[in-house]
Amino acid sequence: MIGWRHRSTAPSIRSTFTAGVDHEAPFEQGMSLVDVPFDIPNIRCEVGKAPAHTRIGWFRSVSNIPHGFAQQCMVAEIAHQIGKDPKDFLLEVIGPPRIVDTNKTTKDFTNYGDPLESYPNDAGRLRNVINIAAEQAGWGTPLPARRGRGIAALRLFLTYVATVVEVEVDQKGNLTIPRVDVAIDCGFNVNPERILSQFEGASVMALSLAKYGEVTFKDGRVQQNNFNDFQVVRIDESPVVTHVHIVPHPYEVPASGIGEPGLACFPPALLNAIFAATGKRIRRMPIADQLSV
Repeated sequence: MIGWRHRSTAPSIRSTFTAGVDHEAPFEQGMSLVDVPFDIPNIRCEVGKAPAHTRIGWFRSVSNIPHGFAQQCMVAEIAHQIGKDPKDFLLEVIGPPRIVDTNKTTKDFTNYGDPLESYPNDAGRLRNVINIAAEQAGWGTPLPARRGRGIAALRLFLTYVATVVEVEVDQKGNLTIPRVDVAIDCGFNVNPERILSQFEGASVMALSLAKYGEVTFKDGRVQQNNFNDFQVVRIDESPVVTHVHIVPHPYEVPASGIGEPGLACFPPALLNAIFAATGKRIRRMPIADQLSV
């Protein structure tokens, strides 16, 4: 790959607090957009004008969700087009272990509010979690018909995450998630049980987002009021098992986020897995009834 252009158009949460805001703020651009970790000669990131038409609230993983979704699904699409394994091609575009120079894409990289000297963008750590997640998930081993694996990996909230989702899709378009494998490098981990619970819960929340997470408007009002008309996955739809693989570090490696990072890698990994299982490419979330048509 010799060129990468990522365009993002979305209203900013700053519009809730300040009049006249119609572009994503630098801290939003710094969530899996301008901090692209790829070793590609030509990279261009653009943001378009998008005035907000409603108040915007916080959501777990924030702008990493749409940016990471586009980035990681596109890498898998390119891999398929040129006949390469998605995991191998993802490692190829990330390139060799190195500290990524974000000044090539922006001068306003906020790095989640922490200094790059303490928390550099380390491609080697991202490569490592990809290899761990893939190995633990049995990447490359045969699966039955209509079953597939997908992978996605991001650096978000100063933490490196790779997720492999295994999916099964029946003839009617119903999907089940037999297994999820997540590798996380969050530096020195103080409370491993909390990390496990955060990432197990994130798999359920992310599946809800990918399948059902849509808010609609009518006559200027939100139509969904509560869980009676906003669907989330129940226990019978949830991933059967989520394996969380934590990269150990001594305390000299600074600890980083574990509450936010679990969500954003799951949806692109899921949609990449659906393609592997069915050959159907989904480019819009939520999935809803797209598998049944």
